[in-house]
Amino acid sequence: MGTSLNKLKEELRYECLSGKEWLGTTADGAYVSDLLSDVMGKAQPGMLWITSQVHRNIVAVASLKELSAIIVINERKVDQEVLEQADSEGVVILASGKPAFETAGELYRYLIR
Repeated sequence: MGTSLNKLKEELRYECLSGKEWLGTTADGAYVSDLLSDVMGKAQPGMLWITSQVHRNIVAVASLKELSAIIVINERKVDQEVLEQADSEGVVILASGKPAFETAGELYRYLIR
């Protein structure tokens, strides 16, 4: 049983950059990595993906792995072209604005409660 992305976004004060229509999706865990090959091999469907990567390949990986959302960290800016691609592929991109360690820790506490 997962947690609604909309509820998670509101309670953790994340900004939704793309995929607002899919905020009803649930998250069943999280994976932290900046290596696309690592995410491809280890992340499971329904997980959140915490990354500092902001190029368009993150959308393809998230879509292929059926991840619930990408969470961009460290106040990284995502280009409009990437956000449009995410919207067209049904990928939610959230921004935490915090470092990976802090984002992962708060998500861990949030998801295990």
